[in-house]
Amino acid sequence: MLSQMAKSEKSTQTYKIELTDPAKKKEKLGVLSDTVKPVDLEKSKSIAELVESFSDMSIQARRIGRCAEVLKNMMTDPDRPTVLLGMAGPLVAAGLRKTIRDMVAFGMVDAIVSTGAIIYQDVYQARGFKHYKGDPEADDVKLRDLYIDRIYDTYVDEEKFWETDCWIGQFADTLPPGNYSSRAFLEKLGGTLKDENSILATAVKKGVPVFAPAINDSSIGIGLTEHYHRCVQEGRPGLHIDSIRDNYELTQLVVKSKKTAAIYVAGGVPKNYINDSVVMSYIFGKDTGGHTYALQITTDVPHWGGLSGSTLD
Repeated sequence: MLSQMAKSEKSTQTYKIELTDPAKKKEKLGVLSDTVKPVDLEKSKSIAELVESFSDMSIQARRIGRCAEVLKNMMTDPDRPTVLLGMAGPLVAAGLRKTIRDMVAFGMVDAIVSTGAIIYQDVYQARGFKHYKGDPEADDVKLRDLYIDRIYDTYVDEEKFWETDCWIGQFADTLPPGNYSSRAFLEKLGGTLKDENSILATAVKKGVPVFAPAINDSSIGIGLTEHYHRCVQEGRPGLHIDSIRDNYELTQLVVKSKKTAAIYVAGGVPKNYINDSVVMSYIFGKDTGGHTYALQITTDVPHWGGLSGSTLD
């Protein structure tokens, strides 16, 4: 009987932890003051309201909400900053061409720094060619035999790529020989495009400069290499891309702006280039203090040490 009573008492015993230090209790209440709020689809009447509600969620949703808040502040600042858009990755192939074009058309960005590949694929589509749904597990040897290029789960026609490469080289033939920044060359190239949905054509129309600092590392660079090769063979001067002139031109933009803001989609050269424009401003005797606003959308992470995943802290 006594052992049964002991067992009964043991089973009903409760354990409790309690913070007794008044200062720590006050500090704890401060830390646990902002609650996570589940998204309510019945209350979200628009995409804007939905994204705004993400700010009260957790994990990456909260970060998306924070990015939207930064973008809103950027766009509504009475002293509107010069907005620099950095783009890397297969954005056109992924179907974001019209979105980027609309950002330019609606005055959301004042300058673009892009990989050459994004601008090339925009030009490729402006010439009437397409990207196609593909299979990420496709037989690449077979695709090569068919002159089909694969961008993960997206296909492009290599014959049309090569045709576009050569067209770019032939276009370079029509320009006076000499040194051009990528911005100056792309402005000329974009002026020939008739596609209203083209990023480059819209940028030229709206007076938004487009820089591709590593333009040689793209199919535009292949086209310009074809132009250069013919110039060498024929013993005539040709067109050359001056990347240091790109440095100078972009930094002038930053130096002459009261404020700057950066939108980074992915990372790579464009992100680093926009960052370097702030550093290069010291050459002109100006300390800009950095970008007033910045947001980035990337799949990379900081712990690998690469620039694409580096934080904005």
